[in-house]
Amino acid sequence: MRDAAINLRAHTDQRDLIDQAARLLGKNRSDFMIEAACERAQDVMLDQVFFTLDAKNFLRFHASLDAPPVTNVGLTQLLATQAPWDAASKA
Repeated sequence: MRDAAINLRAHTDQRDLIDQAARLLGKNRSDFMIEAACERAQDVMLDQVFFTLDAKNFLRFHASLDAPPVTNVGLTQLLATQAPWDAASKA
């Protein structure tokens, strides 16, 4: 069950276009708009994850992935530190 409201203002012609598209898919306006908005939101999020490179930069990127990791003292110390919730359960 939906429990959060989203209120929108649209021009009449925009609403009519949305209604027409929703009817073509056998959906109501709300279902159509939520589905469309969620698809667009996922696209935006994926654009932050996936990227394109030209051939030269792809080779550089690929080489950096294959290279051995650089020592990071801070990360090494962090990973060696016991989590507070683990320390509390052993006390």
